[in-house]
Amino acid sequence: MKRVVSTLLLSLLFFVQLVTSSQAQPVENVTLKKNCSTEKMNNLRVEERKLWQDHVSWTRDFIKSDLAGLEDKDKVLERLFKNQDAIGASIKPYYGEAAGEKLAELLRGHITIAGQIVDAAKGGKKDDVAKYSKLGDENADKIAVLLSGLNSNWSNKQLKDSLYRHLQLVTDQAVARLNKNWAADIDAYDKGEDHMLMFADIISEGIIKQFPQKFNK
Repeated sequence: MKRVVSTLLLSLLFFVQLVTSSQAQPVENVTLKKNCSTEKMNNLRVEERKLWQDHVSWTRDFIKSDLAGLEDKDKVLERLFKNQDAIGASIKPYYGEAAGEKLAELLRGHITIAGQIVDAAKGGKKDDVAKYSKLGDENADKIAVLLSGLNSNWSNKQLKDSLYRHLQLVTDQAVARLNKNWAADIDAYDKGEDHMLMFADIISEGIIKQFPQKFNK
């Protein structure tokens, strides 16, 4: 009798373990799948964040050099343009040479317009600031059209709004520095940096969603 009871208890214990294991396994697999992030995904995220962070930091350096009339202004601008070319090159593996070159061209236009805004603000020409700001928005529209046309994960409206916000924060920095409002200048830069890191994440996540096969391993 004791042997029968022991056998029944062992069988019951085995059954409970089997059921528990079969129920837990799918949850574990779902969690792993949800949190899965490959080295290639992380590399892309880091690359895009570095490029767009350089974009805001070198733009700030250019604003400071331009407003102060420093001798390094042209060299800083050259480095800033190099960053635009690097951003364009970063999408070439996914969208081709022409798309990358077009993005770089539009971003160079964005920098040129930003410089015009800074110079207009420096000269106290409010009408010119408004004029160039409008050109900056039109340039942003073109960038948004280009990118949203390449990847449906990139919303045209979201891209436009993000680029408008970026240009506004650049203008805020220039105006704050002209008024020697250092706290406002720093605040605008900090907001601009956070904003561009968010924009970089939009770019990288959109690429990962569109080309999952490129990031499997």
